[in-house]
Amino acid sequence: MPKHLLHISDYNADEIWEILDLAKKLKIKFRNKDNYKPFQDRSLAMIFAKPSARTRISFETGFEWMGGHALFLGPNDIGIGKREAIKDISRLLSRYNDIIMARLFDHDHVLELAKYSEIPVINGLTDYNHPCQIMADILTVWEHRGNLDDVKICYMGDGNNIVHSWLQLATRFQMHFICCGPKGYEPDEKTVKMVEDSGMSSYELSHEPSTAVRNADVIYTDVWASMGQKEEVEEREKIFAPYQVNKSLLNNARKDTLFMHCLPAERGREVTDSVMESNNSIVFDQAENRMHAQNAIMLYLTGKAY
Repeated sequence: MPKHLLHISDYNADEIWEILDLAKKLKIKFRNKDNYKPFQDRSLAMIFAKPSARTRISFETGFEWMGGHALFLGPNDIGIGKREAIKDISRLLSRYNDIIMARLFDHDHVLELAKYSEIPVINGLTDYNHPCQIMADILTVWEHRGNLDDVKICYMGDGNNIVHSWLQLATRFQMHFICCGPKGYEPDEKTVKMVEDSGMSSYELSHEPSTAVRNADVIYTDVWASMGQKEEVEEREKIFAPYQVNKSLLNNARKDTLFMHCLPAERGREVTDSVMESNNSIVFDQAENRMHAQNAIMLYLTGKAY
């Protein structure tokens, strides 16, 4: 059976560290413009039910830098789960390609894709989780702090797919994770229970932004209305307004607290322009590391790194 990346919790801490170490090495190679072609004559099938600038750019650029060909399959190319059975698509792509990356709505779709695939499947995002993003995020925190000891992450917003992947990482790496947002927008209870059952990290639910960010190493936020929630924009804007990351909120944290956002950012809503452009912001280091983390994931899954 091929290895897949569907959830961060599919891997133990040593395996995650191995991927992170590899990502650091690949970042140096990429910046040095090294001639590094482990995927020569190999192909990556990229399925996009949900569009994304960063996911397409980072996977396509990274895979082609490593010598392969990345094939973009948009919503009109594959009607996944609609026009054709998922298991049929999975078997077909397994005959043509070497890796599948899928950015989908329904989490069950990526699970079925992996179940019938003979090649590695990478979860590029579902409504439930976003493992590639969090691998890039923890790589970025590690780079800026120098270690991941006793890290305190304060997430401002709703308990979405980003939060779920952070919580899964908290079952592998020790941390204090706070989800701070309005009542009624909490993360999935079963995922929270994973953290409690692991005994690895502490989890806190907060509705008080100014106290939640105290002594935080990282303040993290995301858009208030994701794809599929755009009809809720006006309602969410009112509900989430007290949780905006602005200079006033940053003043309640430490001077060296890092600010992160998975992008795209709606400046003036969940975060102000001044915070995005501040010395605290490591948003674009984080965005760059998407490619390096994903390159490492693809090499790890295919055994090409050894």
